[in-house]
Amino acid sequence: MTPTTGFPPAGPPGDDGLAPGVLSIALVSEHASPLAVLGGVDAGGQNVHVAALAGALADRGHRVTVHTRRDAPGLPDRVRLREGVEVHHVPAGPPEPVPKDGLLPYMAEFGRQLARVWRAHPPDVVHSHYWMSGLASLRAARELGLPLLHTFHALGTVKRRHQGLADTSPPERIACETEVGRGCDRVIATCRDEVAELVRMGVPAYRIGVVPCGVDTDRFTPVGPVAPGGPFRYRLMQLGRLVPRKGAAVSVAALARLPGTELVVVGGPPADGLDDDPEVRRLRGVARDAGVADRVLFTGGVDAGRVSPLLRSADVVLCPADYEPFGIVPLEAMACGRPVVASAVGGQLDTVADPGTGRLVPPGDPGALARAVAGLLADPAAREACGAAGRRRVLSRYGWRRIAAATEAAYCEVLDAGSAATGTG
Repeated sequence: MTPTTGFPPAGPPGDDGLAPGVLSIALVSEHASPLAVLGGVDAGGQNVHVAALAGALADRGHRVTVHTRRDAPGLPDRVRLREGVEVHHVPAGPPEPVPKDGLLPYMAEFGRQLARVWRAHPPDVVHSHYWMSGLASLRAARELGLPLLHTFHALGTVKRRHQGLADTSPPERIACETEVGRGCDRVIATCRDEVAELVRMGVPAYRIGVVPCGVDTDRFTPVGPVAPGGPFRYRLMQLGRLVPRKGAAVSVAALARLPGTELVVVGGPPADGLDDDPEVRRLRGVARDAGVADRVLFTGGVDAGRVSPLLRSADVVLCPADYEPFGIVPLEAMACGRPVVASAVGGQLDTVADPGTGRLVPPGDPGALARAVAGLLADPAAREACGAAGRRRVLSRYGWRRIAAATEAAYCEVLDAGSAATGTG
């Protein structure tokens, strides 16, 4: 369902200059600014998602404001990101970087600032991202009677289940997520696995819809520059934040069973900071113990322009996370026409079609990972077929224009339901 006409008006005629059918949309992303430089501890997939969604909604004619916390003293109040998209830096807490797990004490002020801005210029719809944005937005939206949709991006129940005592989330997180899930008008989940988790939390299934994350299909393509190859016959690649749950140690252990193959690990600090990174040191130790230190290359964090050439240089892309709320990397690899071997968890159960676009294996199992990879490396025709099928799958399901249309449809359903309830439709 992709409505293009019949939207509720964006406000009283002439009060904001918007044409009929154009929505004023507030995206709230408290720690993940679309302006942030990617690669930091708390700068990753959510930043990309919010920026791309805002741009794709603007391409559909809407006016979008992204509200994010001011984390530096010199930031202007508002920044034009592109045509139709503005970033608002919300003063809440110190104007300096704060780890996201330390932001909860500032969310009450964040919500008060949102309410102040929205009281003067109410958006038609609010869409919050991540649980703390949802908490702040819920209180402001309730106060002003604004429709609220929410995307969690990750759930505390899942994180605690997998990380246990290593989970650094505030102890209030799960209760707050339940409050947000039950209190907003619609939860936009990113995969089916998340829907099941939300229902177990007590969120009514009828108020949950699924709209996956997207990928830039013009930037991630099978044709284009290719990063130089290495001295080995085959290249495997793992891309993403260097944290234990992403499973790079499983990839390193699997490499010991794959002769003539190198593993390129992309992500983490800049290349000149790799020697000081605890996770890099740990993984190098795993590689030494496995006898594959000479076949594992750490590139460090890379700028966005280098990602697709690196992916194109891989024979197989590995995504062996212990858990994955959604997982953008499989989509980027598939968009570049590369086969994917991923753990059968979270969003990867939706994105990777086994055997069509790659293979799904149990998490934490180097043997299963190695067997799946070996089968693909031994069969060039299968690799080519998986790559082509992956590209087709991405184009048919995960392009940002399609994701924006589905998100817009969810907004319109909530707005139409509100109009029907109040008799104003």
